Amino acid sequence: MESGGKRASRADFVFETLESEILSGNMARGELLTEQRISEKLGVSRTPVREALNRLMQEELLEETGKGLRVIGITAEDVRDVFDIRLRLEGFAASVCASIITEDQLQTLKETLELQEFYTNKNAAAHIRDMDSRFHELIFMFCGRRTLRSVLSEMHRKMQRYRKLSVENPGRAQEAAMEHRAIFEAIAAHDAPLAEKQTVLHIEHAKHNILATSKL
Repeated sequence: MESGGKRASRADFVFETLESEILSGNMARGELLTEQRISEKLGVSRTPVREALNRLMQEELLEETGKGLRVIGITAEDVRDVFDIRLRLEGFAASVCASIITEDQLQTLKETLELQEFYTNKNAAAHIRDMDSRFHELIFMFCGRRTLRSVLSEMHRKMQRYRKLSVENPGRAQEAAMEHRAIFEAIAAHDAPLAEKQTVLHIEHAKHNILATSKL
């Protein structure tokens, strides 16, 4: 008999695996999942699978159909909502960050930006995505607002499929790097209103690009 700890650990494994598959688009919207199929695929018993599937339903990534659970994933409306919320929250985070950031933190942010620019020039999509994410995460961290960081990090995670599509577009990747440079310069100047403005512009451009280029 499995202990509670082992079952929870396996349920977390199943949840994280399926969530990543759904958010990355490897599991298409409309695809049907069953406990048995997932259990066999991942080599775990049906109990942790059931727990993981229930969590994915609570996250509104799956829905019950009577014949199995159908993948909902992220819809066009979800994308619009997330970006509209990000416009306000990330703009605020950048504004706070510009007001309180230290010189050591600025140096860390600068190094991340320079790596993003380097990989963008090399068209190295995986590294661009990592540095792009890191740039935003550092701003969330350096603004000093724990709840804000948690909420924004969750939104970025849910957008992973669409952010991947964005950085794989060389033209958009170059634009994003330049927009990050403008955000950095505003933060480095401790210009809170400008940091907020540049962040909002960046997210607006990302939103329009993703909605225009992704199949939603």
